[in-house]
Amino acid sequence: MHSPRLREATQACFQGCCPNPTLKTPDQAEQPIAKTRSTSSVCRHNFAATTASSFFPNTHFTNHESIPSLQESFLHFIKAYPNYSDTAPIDQIRAREYSHLSISDHVCLDYIGVGLFSQSQMNKSDGQSGNLPLFGVTFKSVSLKSQLLHGGEGSPLESAIKNRIMEFLNISQDDYSMVFTANRSAAFKLVAQSYPFQSSRKLLTVYDHESEALDSMVNMSEKRGARVMAAEFKWPRLRIHSAKLRKMIARDIKKKKNRGLFVFPLQSRTSGASYSYQWMTMAQENGWHVLLDACALGPKEMDSFALSLFQPDFLICSFYKIFGENPTGFGCLFVKKSTVPLLEASGGSGIVSITPANNLLRSSEDNSGTDTELEQIAKNQESAENETSDIIQCRCLDHVDSLGLRLVNSRGRYLINWLVSAVTKLRHPNRLDHFALVTIYGPKVKFDRGPALAFNIHDWKGERVEPALVQKLADRSKISIGVGFLHHIWFSEKYEGHKSITLERNVKEKETLGTKSKKDKQGITVATVALTFLANFEDAYRLWAFIAQFLDADFVEKERWRYTALNQKTIEV
Repeated sequence: MHSPRLREATQACFQGCCPNPTLKTPDQAEQPIAKTRSTSSVCRHNFAATTASSFFPNTHFTNHESIPSLQESFLHFIKAYPNYSDTAPIDQIRAREYSHLSISDHVCLDYIGVGLFSQSQMNKSDGQSGNLPLFGVTFKSVSLKSQLLHGGEGSPLESAIKNRIMEFLNISQDDYSMVFTANRSAAFKLVAQSYPFQSSRKLLTVYDHESEALDSMVNMSEKRGARVMAAEFKWPRLRIHSAKLRKMIARDIKKKKNRGLFVFPLQSRTSGASYSYQWMTMAQENGWHVLLDACALGPKEMDSFALSLFQPDFLICSFYKIFGENPTGFGCLFVKKSTVPLLEASGGSGIVSITPANNLLRSSEDNSGTDTELEQIAKNQESAENETSDIIQCRCLDHVDSLGLRLVNSRGRYLINWLVSAVTKLRHPNRLDHFALVTIYGPKVKFDRGPALAFNIHDWKGERVEPALVQKLADRSKISIGVGFLHHIWFSEKYEGHKSITLERNVKEKETLGTKSKKDKQGITVATVALTFLANFEDAYRLWAFIAQFLDADFVEKERWRYTALNQKTIEV
C-alpha cells in the first residue's frame, strides 16, 4: 500500500470534531505523545459532555406530540455542533447528484458499504446512453488461487473499475491482488475454501452480531476441518472481552507454525462499536493470518488510517451502485501477494466478471445468425467495453475523495450521537420509574463510535415490540431500517440475573459434512440503522419522530387497523 497518512487521520479526531471552540488543534509533529493523548482524552470527554448537556437537558418526552419540531431540534443541534455547518458541501452533493432522495421522501438507513455512482449519472445527457453507469456480473468457474495467479487484468471495463477502487482505497497493486465477487458472502466463502486449514487449523472471529457472510465462512471452514472460535462481548456495553480474546490469540512459544485465520472488523456494522487496530498487530505477532473485514468502515477510513502499517493478508469490502435507488453491486476481495502461494486450489464459485449492461441487451437483439452465439456475445462485449471503459466515472467515489476524511467522519459522528441522545429522552408516561421507550445495545454517546445503531423498542408494559414489526411500520413511514441479531454476549456475575431475561434462542439449520443439524444460538434480535455519508439531520430527526410514536400505547393497534382499512395485508402483532 502507499505511504500512510497518519496526520490526516489524527487531525480528523480534532478538527471540527470537538464541540468546544476553545480547544486548539495540536501539531502532531511537534507535540509530545503524552500531551497528544491528554488532548485527545479531553476532546472526547468534552464531546460526550456537550452532547449530553446540549439537547434538552433534564427533559424527558412522554408524548410523541410533545417532541420539539424539526426546526427547533436543528437549532439545538447546530448550537452544540457549530462545525456541522462545515459539512454543507455534502448537502450540496446530495441535492445535485441524489435528487431522488428528496423526490421520493424516503429515508434510507439500511445501506452498508460504499456507493459507486450518483443518481444523476442515470440521466442521459446529450442523448448519449453511454453515460449510464450500468453493469452486470457474470460468474466465472475458477478457483481463487487460479484467478489470482493466472486471471490477468480482465476486460478494459473491469480493469478501469478495479484501478479506480484500488486508488480510492489507497491499496497498491504491487502488494495486493484483487478479485470481484458476487457479494460479500461470496468473498468470505472463497477465503474459507482456499485457506490451508489442514496446517493452520483455527478460525478466530470477532463479531458481536450474526452475519450471513461470516456464517458462510464458518460453515465452509468447519467442513474443511477448522476449529472455530469466537470473541465474546461484555454486557451491557458489548465491549470485547479482552482477557479472553488475548488468551485465544496467544500461542505457545514453542510452536512456530501459523495458528490460523483471524477475521476482524474494525467496526461493528450492527452496534457501531469500534475496535482497535492493535488486535490485528497482536494476531500477526502470534502467527495468525489476518482477514480485515472493512465493509462497515466509512468511505474514507481505509484510505486514511494507514493499513500499510498492518498489511492484512486478506481484505474484504463491498460496493453498491447507487445510494437510495440501486443496492446491487459486488464484493471485492484483496489478497496480499505474498499470501497467495499459501492458498489451496479449490473448486469454489463466487468470482465474477464485470460486464457492460448494454452488452447484455445487444446479445439478444443484434444476433444476425451468421456467427455463433459465443462469437456474437464476444463481439458485443468488446464493442460495449470500448464505449464504456474510456468514460467510466465512479462519481460517488469522486465525491467522497473531494470531501475527505474529516468532513465525512465528523458529519456521521454528530448525527449518530444526536440520535442516541434523542432516543434516550423518550420515556413512557404514567410510570413512576420513567421506563425508557428504547434500549440501545453497545456504545451510547461516544466520540469514536461508528454511525450504526442497534436498539429495541418496549411498550408501556416493558415488553419488546418485535424488531420485524418495527421495520414494517418504519417502511410505512418511508423509513428503511434493518433487523439484526447480537450474539456471543458474556455476562459477569454482577449481570448474571440479566442473562435469562435478555437472551433469546435463535435456532438455525446447518449442514456439516453432508449431515444436517440444528445450530442453537443465544442472543438478542434488534432493529438496526446505519447512516451513510449522505445522511442529513432531517433523516435522523424523522427516525426519532417515528420511534416517538410508540409512546402512544395504541400506536401499533391503530396502525394495524389503518392498514387493514386500506385493504392491505394485516401485520400480525
